[in-house]
Amino acid sequence: MSARVAVVTGAGRGIGRAVAVALAADGFALALTARDPATLAGTAREVEEAGGTAWALACDVRDEDSVAAMADAARGLGPVHTVVANAGIAGPTAPLHEITLADWRDCLATDLDGVFLTFRAFVPALVAAGEGSLVAISSMTGKRPLHGRTPYAAAKMGVIGLVRTLAVELGPHGIRVNAVCPGAVAGPRIDDVVARQAAARGISAAEALAAFTGASPLGRLVEAGEVAAACAYLASDVAASITGEDLNVTAGVVMY
Repeated sequence: MSARVAVVTGAGRGIGRAVAVALAADGFALALTARDPATLAGTAREVEEAGGTAWALACDVRDEDSVAAMADAARGLGPVHTVVANAGIAGPTAPLHEITLADWRDCLATDLDGVFLTFRAFVPALVAAGEGSLVAISSMTGKRPLHGRTPYAAAKMGVIGLVRTLAVELGPHGIRVNAVCPGAVAGPRIDDVVARQAAARGISAAEALAAFTGASPLGRLVEAGEVAAACAYLASDVAASITGEDLNVTAGVVMY
């Protein structure tokens, strides 16, 4: 029997790379996507070191035709079982009245429309197969405020609504749909977020970082591998009764 196939968008680094490696360790063959497939070389290497097969595919999740072409190419690996819609951007950090419509739309197009287009491209085949797992990367910011991040918060809350509704639609077809809501994940991206928060609020970078770690009962940031483990769990048969959930991986910052 051939390996199950999983698609991970935004797989070049961070959470996407960690998810791909975790799924490879669980026996999945991986279709890895990014706007520039050259950025996927490191992820592909780690997937292969974990014993998996990796295909690097170009995909701009904001573009309907690009997503459709990616989905067609991914099916060349075999029937797709799991799709992890991870591609996203941080968007601007500024008061709402200073955010341009172009920046607002770019954030929602990537972080919300991108999930819609990615999932939509695979749903018909999953329905025909009668099984599958769709996982969207939302954020704890989809559940709680973050100063100056209205486009990002709106997009990530929208992802949770999309997931819950799609879970109801697809449950009768044996397809599970869930979201993972990471907290502040250690790495270059959170370093940039912290710097922008500090600038926007007129505080030091250390104070901005403490706003994240101090809200955690564990007193720390989240590791990308911990988010990946949650995604791998939701992709597995062990999670067969879990759908419509938004699973927090926040070191306890969000408990609802």
